[in-house]
Amino acid sequence: MLPSLSPVEVYKRLQAGEIRLVDVREADELSVVSVPGAEAAPLSALPFLKLEPATEQKPIVFMCNSGSRTRDNADVLERVAGGPAWLVLGGVSAWEKAGLPVERHEKCPLPMSRQIQIGAGALVLFGLLASCVFPIFVWLSAFVGAGLIYAGLTGVCGMAKLLAKMPWNKK
Repeated sequence: MLPSLSPVEVYKRLQAGEIRLVDVREADELSVVSVPGAEAAPLSALPFLKLEPATEQKPIVFMCNSGSRTRDNADVLERVAGGPAWLVLGGVSAWEKAGLPVERHEKCPLPMSRQIQIGAGALVLFGLLASCVFPIFVWLSAFVGAGLIYAGLTGVCGMAKLLAKMPWNKK
């Protein structure tokens, strides 16, 4: 388990050049708000990235949105750090609440991953409910399930491609 530091302590050490701050949030989260001076290294890709190892002179401090992701993945982060490492207590949310600087970008309505979850869940639920009246609608739920399996295996998500074309996702 990695020890944690308060956002204020991390900010002071970052300003002094004593640490490296690594933000493990995903790209859609970083596109909304980011912390100046933080390196972007999404947790989903972190094991495959060539992250420069932490040193005694410059340890790594990992941050996510609320602190949960970094805490839940502390063993992976510790291994990837390859040296001394900490977590930001409360993540970017606590960082903002402490009044520390952030860069706000054009706000998107919801991260793409959440849009996909809402869309897939709604289609499955609709398909199951509609199949009570029209049995053929059970295939809608099967189609969505097959699409999610395909997306998981290949990394290609048709629903994400469709949602990306929606007006609220245009920049």
